[in-house]
Amino acid sequence: MIWAGAQQLNKHVEQVNALNVFPVPDGDTGTNMNLSFSSGAKEVKRKKSEHVGQLAEALSKGLLMGARGNSGVILSQLFRGFAKSVENKVTLTARDLAQAFHKGVETAYKAVIKPVEGTILTVAREAAEKGLVRMAQTNDVVAVMETVLKEARLSLSRTPKLLPVLAQTGVVDAGGQGLVFIYEGFLSALKGTVKWQETESEAIIVEPTESLGALAHQSAQAQIDASEIEHGYCTEFMIMLEKDASFDETAFRREMAQFGDSLLVVSDDDLVKVHIHAERPGDALNFAMQYGGLTRIKIENMREQHASIVEKKVSASPTELPVEKAAGAEDAEESKPYGLVAVAAGDGIAEIFRSLGVDVIIEGGQTMNPSTEDIARAVERLNVEHVIILPNNKNIILTAEQVEHIVDTPVTVLPTKTVPQGLAALLAFQPEADLEENRRRMTESLTRVRSGEVTYAVRDSNVQDLEIKEGDFLGICEGKIETVGRSLLATSRDLLQKMLSEPADVVTILYGKDVTDAQVKELSDFLKRNYPDVEYEVHYGGQPLYFFLFSVE
Repeated sequence: MIWAGAQQLNKHVEQVNALNVFPVPDGDTGTNMNLSFSSGAKEVKRKKSEHVGQLAEALSKGLLMGARGNSGVILSQLFRGFAKSVENKVTLTARDLAQAFHKGVETAYKAVIKPVEGTILTVAREAAEKGLVRMAQTNDVVAVMETVLKEARLSLSRTPKLLPVLAQTGVVDAGGQGLVFIYEGFLSALKGTVKWQETESEAIIVEPTESLGALAHQSAQAQIDASEIEHGYCTEFMIMLEKDASFDETAFRREMAQFGDSLLVVSDDDLVKVHIHAERPGDALNFAMQYGGLTRIKIENMREQHASIVEKKVSASPTELPVEKAAGAEDAEESKPYGLVAVAAGDGIAEIFRSLGVDVIIEGGQTMNPSTEDIARAVERLNVEHVIILPNNKNIILTAEQVEHIVDTPVTVLPTKTVPQGLAALLAFQPEADLEENRRRMTESLTRVRSGEVTYAVRDSNVQDLEIKEGDFLGICEGKIETVGRSLLATSRDLLQKMLSEPADVVTILYGKDVTDAQVKELSDFLKRNYPDVEYEVHYGGQPLYFFLFSVE
């Protein structure tokens, strides 16, 4: 089943990629899911066992280590719960299979801070719910899997009704489509097909709804609005279970849920890891202490993270800093307090990060998201007390957050969605400050930056009432397409004007590997003529696909 699911997804990677809402060249949901699930499938293939529970555990481990992007991480959580459900099963009945799918959905929903309906989560949940109904009617495993797949397809077709941006752009959710392909592989294997028939399943295309045309674009994995945060403190801790403690994870989770939401509880024989968003974190900690001592306590004010309360401008020119590579951990003899890990695409951007003190650069970004294992290996290279990770891409944040589960070194993931945010956070970093002070300073700094980028459209599309043709240049600010044009420089100027419609002190331009010196000069002259009171810096970034990256502070 696992191998067939992996191959079915692999055959349709580009089809899933094409469903990404934005028509930009980094639509990689299919790629991320494929690499993630393939990692799990390879781990299963290496496992010399006929025990279903052991194979499921191997799948879960492989998926976690290979998870890339939000879609890959959610996929890993779906099968983490699945594996937990069947860990003691040598074989699976119809009931076992249905309950495992349901357990996977529960785990995945708990892993996401604010689940968004109309995504892979919805497809997995509704399919699992139908599976539970079917298991009460039959003992046939194939019949249950057929029901799960049928409902997954129907749920996928309904995703545009839940996410307006899908309806507006005329597609279904990419992650949900990827899951459908995996389930198709599962069913083909259960039916005993050695070389399964090509399925009739295609990406379901729906007609755009005219009434939704004025809706602003939003990411499928939408971020939290600070005004909607009901439980304001992200609280994490570990319980060191007492030897004689009677611990029931299910009962504990049910009791702990009274203190907040986004609860995640993971336990083994002597440790329990807890993550919860609570309004009164002290109550949650006091409750947990009855089971043992607490360690690795971390409490963050999520409302504060959204605030920009510091008016002091933090800025510096990267060219004024040392350009030699920062020493990696392998060169260090003694442990130091902090290690910095950043994800970057482009040799120029990588060099700027190094000059700002980053210890390890992971190559990746828009075109290739690193896996959890890639980031974990970078962390393990460092001989430090604490590692701060800068993902610099919204689709890598969730992947980076999984690293703390597989490394011994404590890590902090700053939610940097763009390269400009990463640079701003680094400029606020103080090696002598304690962790909480650095977290506060760096988070506040990245919130003061407006990020823009100029790329090109890979297909015809209609986004936010903008008619887009393949090959058009796209000006994007904070994830929203603001301008479309046939000229690179005209589109870039228009985007800068929109970004500078609000007061600003500094503009930083990072130009890509396909930009000429003449184009850089023309854009610089434009700023000099039209915004004489705004300082500007221009640096070579060398990034692929994105001609310009803009930072406005």
